[in-house]
Amino acid sequence: MTYESVIGLEVHAQMLTKSKLFCSCSATFQADPNDHACPICMGMPGVLPVLNEQVIEFAIRTGLAMQGTIAETCRFARKNYFYPDLPKGFQTSQYDEPLVQGGGLTIEVDGESKFIRLTRIHMEEDAGKSIHGENLADPTKSYVDHNRCGVPLLEIVSEPDLRSAEEAKVYLQKLKTLLEYLGVCDGNMEEGSLRCDANVSLRPLGTET
Repeated sequence: MTYESVIGLEVHAQMLTKSKLFCSCSATFQADPNDHACPICMGMPGVLPVLNEQVIEFAIRTGLAMQGTIAETCRFARKNYFYPDLPKGFQTSQYDEPLVQGGGLTIEVDGESKFIRLTRIHMEEDAGKSIHGENLADPTKSYVDHNRCGVPLLEIVSEPDLRSAEEAKVYLQKLKTLLEYLGVCDGNMEEGSLRCDANVSLRPLGTET
C-alpha cells in the first residue's frame, strides 16, 4: 500500500516591536538574564496589563497580506499549563475568537502552484527560557531566564494541506520572506525569532480522511 503525508504547520513569529505584548519591558534579544522583566510580564497579583498597539497593527498587516478576514472583535484566552519558565501558570493567547481567520499562501513546487489554506493567525505572548546548566557554574542545575516572557508572537496556523517535506520547506521559505518584507519579524531562527511546530500524519494514497 502507498501512503502520503498530511502536514499542517504552526509557525510562531516574534514580532519586531520594541516592547512586550502587555508591558513596556524591552523585547530585544540580547540582555543579561532576567534584566527585561517586570511585575506585569511576571504575572504578579494586582498588575494592569496594557495591550501593545503595534502588535495589533502587525497582526492585521500580516492577515491582509495573506488574504485573511480581519475580525471586528477578538478575544484573548488563557492556555493553562505548568512549566518552570511560565511564571503566570498560563499563556495569554487566542483560540476561538482570533484576530485573523482564513486566508492562505500560494506556493510553487515542481512547476505547479498550490494554495495552502490558513486556519487562523492569532496573537499570543512568548514564554521564558529554561537553561539546563549550559555555560553556567553548575551543570547539574537548571535556571530560568524570564526576559522572553511576554514577548509578542504571531501564531500562523495552516490547514493540513501540505503533502510533502518539499512543500513544507517552500511554504516556510515563502512565509519567512513575506514576514521579513512586511517588517513584522526578522526571521532570525538562530535567536528563536521564527519557530515551527509540524503536525504530520500518514494516510493511504487517494483517501480523503
